[in-house]
Amino acid sequence: MLKLFFKIVLTLVLLAAVAASAWFLIKRNELEAVPVITEQTVTGDIILTALATGTIQPRREVTIKPRVSGVVDQLYIVEGDLVESGALLAKITVVPDAVTLNSARATYETARISANNARVELERRQKLYKDKLISKDEYEKYAFDYDIRRQEAASARNNLELIRDGSNEQGSVSNEIRSTVKGTVLDIPVKEGESVTETNNFNEGTSIASIADMSDMVFMGVVDESEVGRIREGMAVSLTIGAIENTTFPGVLEFISPKGEASDGTVKFEIRAAIDASSAETIRAGYSANAEIELDRRDGVVMVNERALEFADGKTYLSTQGADGQFSRVSVQTGLSDGINIELTGGVEADVTVRVP
Repeated sequence: MLKLFFKIVLTLVLLAAVAASAWFLIKRNELEAVPVITEQTVTGDIILTALATGTIQPRREVTIKPRVSGVVDQLYIVEGDLVESGALLAKITVVPDAVTLNSARATYETARISANNARVELERRQKLYKDKLISKDEYEKYAFDYDIRRQEAASARNNLELIRDGSNEQGSVSNEIRSTVKGTVLDIPVKEGESVTETNNFNEGTSIASIADMSDMVFMGVVDESEVGRIREGMAVSLTIGAIENTTFPGVLEFISPKGEASDGTVKFEIRAAIDASSAETIRAGYSANAEIELDRRDGVVMVNERALEFADGKTYLSTQGADGQFSRVSVQTGLSDGINIELTGGVEADVTVRVP
């Protein structure tokens, strides 16, 4: 009897332990009821855009370079100045090469002596011609020789002045640097006292200043190769500038590069868009900007968030809520998508509650 009693007690204890374990597991694995997430079909506009990143630049920017080498003596401008065409920007002190300068001086002295000698000879012949001791032809020969020698001396003097001073009487080359366009001074890469090199057929020369017309700005950016095939010149562009908040600038796409450049594993194509900067905002060169190019749009259509769509058997469905609060699957037809919302061309009307799976 005692053994039977212990067996019964042991069995009851084991059963209680099993029941407690089962109860604990059930409670632990009990999931809270998942709330139903819904979306509403609405009527609105869907705009499909391509995004390009880039900067704002002036359409016409000119770099002014000196025509003589030397040292910057004076700068008459500062960055931001508005200058007219022909305005004086800087003055260069010419530092000529010693050998070249000596050669020019020697050439000028020789030409000057020859001219003086020709003048003396002409004066002698002129007296003889007046006394009718020589013919007119002989006199004119000496007059012609004097004119040649005088021209050679003048040319040698101009060459000496150019080498020594950077300018001459004719002003064909000057050590005064003047603007060739009207615009705003954007950059002055040199300072007073710095050496500069002239621009010629073999040397680009040192930049004195950059001048641009700030009233005509363009957007310069790049688009990915996956989108360049869908854009065309003349498309509307909406520009947002990072430094100017809550303002959008309209523009027109006017150039698409025919050749792409590889960047970060993808091919990028350069684009240019004209900016309508008629607003009161000041647009500065170098601003970073984003351009949205309108590829396609649908106005006043029924649409829904794409996350509410369900796909099965090659068809598209929405789970719509009925009058009894229950959801039922309905086949729908879709159209244009902007990546967030998608057009519903059939199957569901506006103002319908749908479940997000």
